[in-house]
Amino acid sequence: MLENQFNTIIQLIEQRKERAYRKVNEELITLYWEVGQFLNNLAENSKYGDKIIDKAAEYMKTQYPNIKGFTRSNMYRMVQFYNTYKDLEKVAPLVRQLSWSNNLLILGATKTVEEKEFYIKMSIKDNYSKRELSRQIASGYYQRYMLSEKNAREHTKNISDEKDYPKPRILDTYCLEFLNLSNTVSEKELKKAVVKNLKEFILEIGKDFTFVGEEYKLQVGNKDFYIDLLFYNRVLSCMVAFELKIGPFKPEYISKMDFYLEALDRQERKKNENPSVGVILCSSKNAKVVEYTISRTLSPTMVSEYKLRLIDKELLEEKLKEIIQAIERNELKTT
Repeated sequence: MLENQFNTIIQLIEQRKERAYRKVNEELITLYWEVGQFLNNLAENSKYGDKIIDKAAEYMKTQYPNIKGFTRSNMYRMVQFYNTYKDLEKVAPLVRQLSWSNNLLILGATKTVEEKEFYIKMSIKDNYSKRELSRQIASGYYQRYMLSEKNAREHTKNISDEKDYPKPRILDTYCLEFLNLSNTVSEKELKKAVVKNLKEFILEIGKDFTFVGEEYKLQVGNKDFYIDLLFYNRVLSCMVAFELKIGPFKPEYISKMDFYLEALDRQERKKNENPSVGVILCSSKNAKVVEYTISRTLSPTMVSEYKLRLIDKELLEEKLKEIIQAIERNELKTT
């Protein structure tokens, strides 16, 4: 129909609107950067020091009251913003791709340069809203990412140089506080809550995941089997099966998941897709039990824990700090 052809006009309008917004935002962040740089240099070369910012804010208030965004507190943030990133050649251009509110959130809620870089790149990659970014920081997503799999054994500075950093990653621990469930929940209630809060669940596991279905049916030998949750990961180019368990990990879970993955690959996987991956999400796991279970198999299954409450971020930070320090000590010994 002709009307369908006219939809192209709408698409062109939306594309241009998005480009215009990005350009306006880029110019705004560049303006704040330049104001921060100017005030910083002025303060360094003036007997008034930091009072320069107070005087500048008062000047803007009296002379240009209709210009928004140049309050005393915001101008202090501009100087802080400039000083934080001025020497980071790879990061400085990226901050212009974020909104000012997201930049301020990262600036105030993170401690290390590595953590700031992580959330800047994640915000660009996944187009985080302020609410989504705030949740990720509060849940210690960076610390959980770094402590997962091999990341804990690598120095943050090394992996942050990778072009596709942060990579899609199955985490060791997921925070499902948004489900608002008690610790006595049943598996049926857990699955129902995840599906009900699917948007938040995908934010937690990664926006590259696309939901395929719940209780996904597989028929093998005239018998029906059901995968709790099935997703497709666009970056990994494979199906990802999630099994939800309310108790601790048990070795027999692996063989069941392997069966599901084999069925998926034989019946559902397309030629251009990679082999399916499984994630067993348990309320707890013993690392040694998991290691023994998968040590003699080539199973593409990962075992993760879930927490129904936010983890203490300071504990995660301390654990990550200890690991990085241990790595640095070992590096000194080998040099």
